Amino acid sequence: MPSATSPAAFPSRVPDLSAYRIAVEPYYRPVGDEIAVFEAAWRHRLPVMLKGPTGCGKTRFVEHMAWRLGRPLITVAAHEDMTAADLAGRFLLSPEGTVWHDGPLTQAVRHGALCYLDEIVEARQDTTVVIHPLTDARRILPLEKRNEQVAAHDDFQLVISYNPGYQSAVKDLKESTKQRFIAIAFDYPAPELEAEIVRREAGADAALARILVAIAACSRNLRGQGLDEGASTRMLIHAGRLAAGGVSLEAAVEAAIVLPITDDADVRRALGAAIAACLP
Repeated sequence: MPSATSPAAFPSRVPDLSAYRIAVEPYYRPVGDEIAVFEAAWRHRLPVMLKGPTGCGKTRFVEHMAWRLGRPLITVAAHEDMTAADLAGRFLLSPEGTVWHDGPLTQAVRHGALCYLDEIVEARQDTTVVIHPLTDARRILPLEKRNEQVAAHDDFQLVISYNPGYQSAVKDLKESTKQRFIAIAFDYPAPELEAEIVRREAGADAALARILVAIAACSRNLRGQGLDEGASTRMLIHAGRLAAGGVSLEAAVEAAIVLPITDDADVRRALGAAIAACLP
């Protein structure tokens, strides 16, 4: 007979991870050797940290690599209220009695998925410590409530992302966490490449894509002068889709870039003046 605290006493549900598989290749335009570095990390089962500003392609890159490697991708958007139980799992009542439900991290560990913790710096530091045993030679996930240590599946890999531009004394990764990962740096692409991405993703013509990239450059020049971040590639794609769909370029830029990026009226006017110089 299993003890009251053994894993067998509280069976867990076996998930179907087919919904986490990416069937169609996500478009991703490499800008350096990031694909080769990630594939090498995958072969050696090294955890990966993606560092870069918001909207520069980190999440799309992970989706592309999951498709490329043929592995399920379980994504968790980190937030300040996320607990270790949200990642690892918890006991819940069901018609069959008390049943253990694996959290997203445990599902990935057991069944060999990629687990992507997006903007990990948003989570509490006491929560992120749960990943430490998975990021060294042990490759285990202790489940204290279940009295179990889950050995990582051979195909499991942990990927985290964060934006170093938002780091502060209270909101940054511990050095003991950072140094467990290999890191891949992301930034906004060079203008020609960014225009190609915007044209492809927004369905915009080449001229419109070039104008939007010029607008992005103007906004990024204001970073630190009232703007925390300039316009991201994602914002340019949104603006391009609006403009390609019949919205005037001025209205598309206002809706997709100017209004979301700042609430300060003075900064908005300065940004608007810089953008006006880029418009035809």
